[in-house]
Amino acid sequence: MEIAVLSDIHGNFEAFQACMDYALARNIHTFLFLGDYLGEFAYPQRTMEYIYHIRDHYQCIFVRGNKEDYWLNYRRCGAQGWKQYDSTTGSLYYSYHSLTEKDFLFFEQMKAVETVQFGDIEPITICHGSPRRVNEKLLPEMETTYEIMEQSSTRLILCGHTHIQNKIEYQEKAILNAGSVGLAFHSKGAGAQFMILSQDGSLWKEEFLTVHYDVEKEIVRLHEAGLDKMAPYWCRMTKIALRTGEDSHSFLLDKAMERCKQKQGECVWPNIPECYWEEAYQELYGAIE
Repeated sequence: MEIAVLSDIHGNFEAFQACMDYALARNIHTFLFLGDYLGEFAYPQRTMEYIYHIRDHYQCIFVRGNKEDYWLNYRRCGAQGWKQYDSTTGSLYYSYHSLTEKDFLFFEQMKAVETVQFGDIEPITICHGSPRRVNEKLLPEMETTYEIMEQSSTRLILCGHTHIQNKIEYQEKAILNAGSVGLAFHSKGAGAQFMILSQDGSLWKEEFLTVHYDVEKEIVRLHEAGLDKMAPYWCRMTKIALRTGEDSHSFLLDKAMERCKQKQGECVWPNIPECYWEEAYQELYGAIE
């Protein structure tokens, strides 16, 4: 038996389709999805409709990511605070206003963490960030990672969130990070990351994969949809990340917030004036094209 594990699609349809095409060509019909289905990319409903198609035709388990929490919490709070033409929240605003009642219900029904088992093969824990929180990172340099592994009732924990494929081993247990389908870091660009688990007796054996796809086609769609205007600097960072595999968003966000704090005395997300995004971009990348 084989299972495909996909995380952090972020609405990148070209990358998503490339991963699914690969998995289906290997005759894989069971899928684990680890959250963050939409994010920075154009035409979110195209991704959602494909997700529903897969759900209706194959065996699928979905868990919730921090992006799904964003949409649901924003709605509960009256959908106030995000702006359409704003580098901080423009892409969030765009994706949120594409969501349907069907999408909200789909997200609400997802659990944040699940333990799943197929036949007599060992059970596995699946989550987005960590089994404790959807936005917690499981990194090898953090002590909490090993605390979580000690407490786990399963040998394997599958996660995403960091956008970096990784395996962490400790006391005969392992954390397997599937990486990111839509916005893979440390991938040297043009790669969609996911993972396949293959049965090895009563255990699972992992295979980390990077599938190439047409990055430039996805970048064209960003401009077609107007995301370069709705979220100017966030969109620029998305293009850099796609082409290089660099974690450009967090670098620029940190720098913009630093500039904001220097000038205004404090800076609280999402209240980051556009001028500080521009200053941060010029400092990190030079002249604005």
